[in-house]
Amino acid sequence: MAQGQTLMAGSPAGDCWLSQRRELHFLCKRLLDLAISVPALLFLAPVLVFIALLIAFDSPGSPMFKQTRAGSRRRRTGAGEVWENAPFTIYKFRTMYQNCDQSLHQAFIKSFAKGEVDVSEADGGKFKLEDDPRITRAGHFLRRASLDELPQLLNVVKGDMSLVGPRPVPEYEAEYYTGEQIERLCAVPGITGLWQVQGRSQVTFAEMARMDIAYARNQSLWLDLKILMATIPSVFTGSGAR
Repeated sequence: MAQGQTLMAGSPAGDCWLSQRRELHFLCKRLLDLAISVPALLFLAPVLVFIALLIAFDSPGSPMFKQTRAGSRRRRTGAGEVWENAPFTIYKFRTMYQNCDQSLHQAFIKSFAKGEVDVSEADGGKFKLEDDPRITRAGHFLRRASLDELPQLLNVVKGDMSLVGPRPVPEYEAEYYTGEQIERLCAVPGITGLWQVQGRSQVTFAEMARMDIAYARNQSLWLDLKILMATIPSVFTGSGAR
C-alpha cells in the first residue's frame, strides 16, 4: 500500500454543517489526546524507566521496539474529506527476543486474513499466535498487563496515533484487506478501541475488522470517552490479553 494512497472519501464538501461538525470533532479529539497523553508521559516516566530496565535485564537488546505500521491521514479536498495511507513508526516496549524472525507471524496473518485457518483450530478464532516462542519472560507479563503499549503515548503526542481508534497494524497485514475491510483505515489508529474493549484476542479477524469499521463510520467524542472508560477495567482484568 503506497504512502499517500487515497483510502476512502468522507463527507461531501457541499454539506457545510456536517463538514463543520466533523472539523470540530477532530479538533476536540486532538485536544483530548494531548490533554491526556502529555501529563500521562510525565507521570509515568519512572514506570517507563523501570520497565526498560526490566526488559534489558531479562534479555539482550534494546528495550524499545520500532516497526512501520499502516497509518491514516485525513485531508480536505474540493470534493470533500478523504483518508490517505500514511505509514509511521510505532513505539512499543520489546516483548520478543531481539532480531527474531517475523516470518512466523506474517505467515499466520496471511492465512488467517484469507480464511485459510479453521476457526476451531485457531483456539477460538484468535488472530494472535498462542505460545509464541519468540516472546520473552518479561514480554509475557508486559503483554498481559498491556504495559508494552505505553510508549505509544509518544505516537499520540506526535499525531501519528490517537488515544482511541482502530488497531495500528503492520503494513503486511493491511495488504490483505479486501472490499470494505480497507475502510478500517479511515480513522487515525489508536492505543485502544472497540476491538480492545469488546473482545481483544477473543475475536476472529473478520470481527476485528468489523469493529474497527464501525468505529470509523461512527467517530465521535462521546464514543471515544466511552471506549476510554471501558478500557480501564479491561486493562486491570487483562481481558483477552495475550
